[in-house]
Amino acid sequence: MQSIKILSVNISEKKGTIKKPVGQIELTQIGIGSDAHAGNWNRQVSLLGTESIWKFEKDAARKINYGEFAENITTEGIELWKLNPLDKLTCSDIELEITQIGKECHGTSCTIFKEVGNCVMPKEGIFCRVINGGILSPGMELIYQPKIYKIQIITLSDRAYHGEYEDKSGPRIKELTEDFFSTLHLPSSILYSLIPDDQKMLESLLKESKEKKTDLILTTGGTGIGPRDFTPDVVKPLIDKEIPGIMDMIRLKYGAEKPNALISRSIAGVMDQSLVFTLPGSVKAVNEYMTEIFKSLMHLIYMLHGLEKH
Repeated sequence: MQSIKILSVNISEKKGTIKKPVGQIELTQIGIGSDAHAGNWNRQVSLLGTESIWKFEKDAARKINYGEFAENITTEGIELWKLNPLDKLTCSDIELEITQIGKECHGTSCTIFKEVGNCVMPKEGIFCRVINGGILSPGMELIYQPKIYKIQIITLSDRAYHGEYEDKSGPRIKELTEDFFSTLHLPSSILYSLIPDDQKMLESLLKESKEKKTDLILTTGGTGIGPRDFTPDVVKPLIDKEIPGIMDMIRLKYGAEKPNALISRSIAGVMDQSLVFTLPGSVKAVNEYMTEIFKSLMHLIYMLHGLEKH
């Protein structure tokens, strides 16, 4: 784990103004109570690294003071803009969750822009919400903890489970999912389970994944209308909210040319903090479904965690 040194802590009484260094700040559930940006929202606390400030100093040909870009916490040790939403910064019991990288620049209507002539915060500043509060002061260190996305893949197939043929759809989901998160430079941990067409086993795995706060659950198999096709029927009572549009669009898109695709009863939904997708049991269908799911997956994850902007 990487450590980040706190060089300065800064506050201001009004938004859009330069912040002034103080001896310490107290983080609460609404942010920093004495700071203008405190409140029940996602951008409670802002951070900016000297790695960003140094670059601007070179372009501006002048010294930039701590807080001049309206950051609450000035840091050193890591390029903050390379971090990701839902990563965490901790210090003892203090826990901050990153909610946004950069922000909209208000240009000439912003005091900082007027006084400095530019602003680095919209590009390289980061914003957090307070999970656990406490006191922070210069000289202390934050520990960077990247979010590791937990993924559960479940193949349902009597024949594959008993070794009559090789499961290919589950491993294909795993391959595609690994590639997706790797491309985004997001660490992931994937569990793969091959089970028979057993309703109780599926229900048990789903409930276990929920308890572990698994981010993404993907099943393959059992979405048709055969006597052993029950996956959607097991999943539906367990989800809190269904997301019908994704699966409806996939059925219509591929069913326009191949009507058999319309037979799939695949569903998608939210189970506590988990996103659940049930896919048909073929590699071809997996390729089609995952292509569409990936288009909105990160947006869904951020929405599920209450992030307004990412």
